[in-house]
Amino acid sequence: MTSALSGPLPPTNLRLDALDERILWELTKDARLSNAALAERLHVSASTTHARVRALRDAGIITSAHIVVDYEALGLTVQGLVAVRLRAQARPQVKTYAREVIQLPNVLSVYFVGGSVDFLIHVACTSTTQLRDFVASHLSMDPVVASTETQIVFDHLIGAQHKQGADGLAAMRRALA
Repeated sequence: MTSALSGPLPPTNLRLDALDERILWELTKDARLSNAALAERLHVSASTTHARVRALRDAGIITSAHIVVDYEALGLTVQGLVAVRLRAQARPQVKTYAREVIQLPNVLSVYFVGGSVDFLIHVACTSTTQLRDFVASHLSMDPVVASTETQIVFDHLIGAQHKQGADGLAAMRRALA
C-alpha cells in the first residue's frame, strides 16, 4: 500500500493495545517527553515504554517527532492557507508539484486533498505583502496551476494539546451520536 505523495505506508493489520495507544497519545500531545516521564505518566516501567516506543518506530507507526514553533516570535507574523487547483492537463504532475512546493521558502505543510482544490499549502510570512508576493511569484505563476485562493490564519489550535484524557485515539474512533 502506498500514499500518492509519501510512498509506502505501514501495515494496517498491526495490533496495538491500550498501552500502545496511550503512549502514542501522550507523545502526540508532547513529543519532548522523556522516556522516564512517559513511563511515570502511564504508570509503567521505563523499560516497558522504551521497548514499546522502539517497536512503534520499527513498525512505522511513529515516523517522526515534531515541535510547534511560534513563528510570530520569529518575525513571521502572517500565516496563510493557500488553496491550489491544478490545470486538468497537469494531473500527472501532482507528485512532482507537491515535492517542489514543499521545498519553497515559507512553506510549512502541503496537504493533497479531495474536492474542488488539489492542495492546501500552509505558509508563514513576515507580512501580508510578503504573503501576496509569495503566492503570486511561487504558486500562481507555476504553469501547472489553474488557480489559487489565499486565506489568512488568525489563530491555529492543535487538537491534541487541548484535549483532556488518555483515550484520545480511542475517542477519535468512537461512533458519533
